[in-house]
Amino acid sequence: MRWRVALVALAAAAALIPTPPGLVERFYSLRAYAALQRPITAFSNRVPFALFDVLLVLVIGAWLGLALRDLFGKRRIGMLRASARLALRTIVWAAGLYVIFLLAWGLNYRRTPLIEKLPFDPRAVTPDAAQSLALTTVDQLNTLHDAAHLAGWPARGAIDAALAASLARADREVGGRGIVTVGRPKSTWLDWYFRRAAVDGMTDPYFLETLVAATLLPFERPFVTAHEWSHLTGLADEGDANFLAWLTCVQATPPAQYSGWLFLFTEVASGLRAPARAEVAARLAPGPRADLAAIRARLARQVDRRVFAVGQHVYDRYLKANRVEAGVESYGHVVQLVLGVRFDSGWVPQTR
Repeated sequence: MRWRVALVALAAAAALIPTPPGLVERFYSLRAYAALQRPITAFSNRVPFALFDVLLVLVIGAWLGLALRDLFGKRRIGMLRASARLALRTIVWAAGLYVIFLLAWGLNYRRTPLIEKLPFDPRAVTPDAAQSLALTTVDQLNTLHDAAHLAGWPARGAIDAALAASLARADREVGGRGIVTVGRPKSTWLDWYFRRAAVDGMTDPYFLETLVAATLLPFERPFVTAHEWSHLTGLADEGDANFLAWLTCVQATPPAQYSGWLFLFTEVASGLRAPARAEVAARLAPGPRADLAAIRARLARQVDRRVFAVGQHVYDRYLKANRVEAGVESYGHVVQLVLGVRFDSGWVPQTR
């Protein structure tokens, strides 16, 4: 019983005690986590299926099996005692999984955000600047479309070596070590949920795998993969991961560049007022316009509004529990970073 109490106390302390971002950045994210990530992801890459699926089945199966044993087994202990044991077991298991989550990846939520590490000017984040950025995305999409489609897209499940090299370079540009083992994009049994909840991908926080929705269109995959790889570098915040993924794409091959600008167009355009959004969209060439329509059609076919709403609520609570105050709104912070960070040529962010 003592170890159970100690484990729950450790989990509670880890959840509640403040942790200085600078210390997390220096001693965990850039050292301990960086040392752990490479061998863990290298191991999971050797397994052709998602280890996270196996973990879910084992944990849920074991929990249900023990619950049924307590309630209906040969040595039944009564409903009251069984319920108490079930509650205690749930608390202890949850505490253990939470501590492992923090040590394996989750402490990255508490590191210094990119907005504090890069030369960010909040005065540059204005509606006019957003409209100008939207027009830039349109120009890039119109220019890159033919070359990107002609070059083709990496096969689903394959590691794009050029994209991986670009990730390492971009990670160094934002203050990381640039040393990461990228995850082989895998499908998951959770794909049925991904489709209905409009989830494009996920980073497994235990085995540090890259899980990507199977129904993504080819020109969506490079950015989504880069986003999940950005999580593997230790950027847990969704806005920061989006920013690094965009940098990774726009500094890589034409197909990746196109995918990155396609993502940024949707983010910027969604924040414009209706007249400005219509003006920007009217400048899209037929090719990018058709690709955006295909994405909308995919989402319309697959997304269940109720599942999406519940998923958004649960993920919002999850992010806030991990000290991301903006919750799911943190995804959109990439636009603020692109507008407020100063860049050299080639979209290389300046350092302090």
